[in-house]
Amino acid sequence: MDTSFDMFIETEVPENELIISRTDLGGRITHANETFAKISGYEVDELVGKPHSIVRHPDMPKSVFKELWSTLKSGKSWQGYIKNRRKDNGYYWVHADISGVYKDGALVEYKALRSPVDRETKIKMQNHYDVLRKAEEKSSRVVLYLTDEQLEAVAKII
Repeated sequence: MDTSFDMFIETEVPENELIISRTDLGGRITHANETFAKISGYEVDELVGKPHSIVRHPDMPKSVFKELWSTLKSGKSWQGYIKNRRKDNGYYWVHADISGVYKDGALVEYKALRSPVDRETKIKMQNHYDVLRKAEEKSSRVVLYLTDEQLEAVAKII
């Protein structure tokens, strides 16, 4: 259970930079640019070879990724808003544009270009994803204050 303040710290994606990565067909990172490493709090070599879900934030509804993979597997590109988790448990928002990479007509990998998101869109998407997650997964994001005794009791349950 994360009780650190870091989980509430947002890293802003710079306006003039793109986060770029490539994955194999199973979603394992084969390339990550320095911007991706810097924004996510990882080193490039910590990202390469790992599943892209290493940066998946628990606020993201599973249905978003189900739609993403369904769209990609149908041969189409996917675009959408994603909240990612940093290595230090902070977070960052991106607009992702993900598509297949083809060689001699065969799909060989996926590439993702991610760009910054404005504040109003972040708020809109966070509220939308909260509603989706509650409806689909019966889970809610909660911030509350507990005594140490209460926290220990909750930790035993989860």
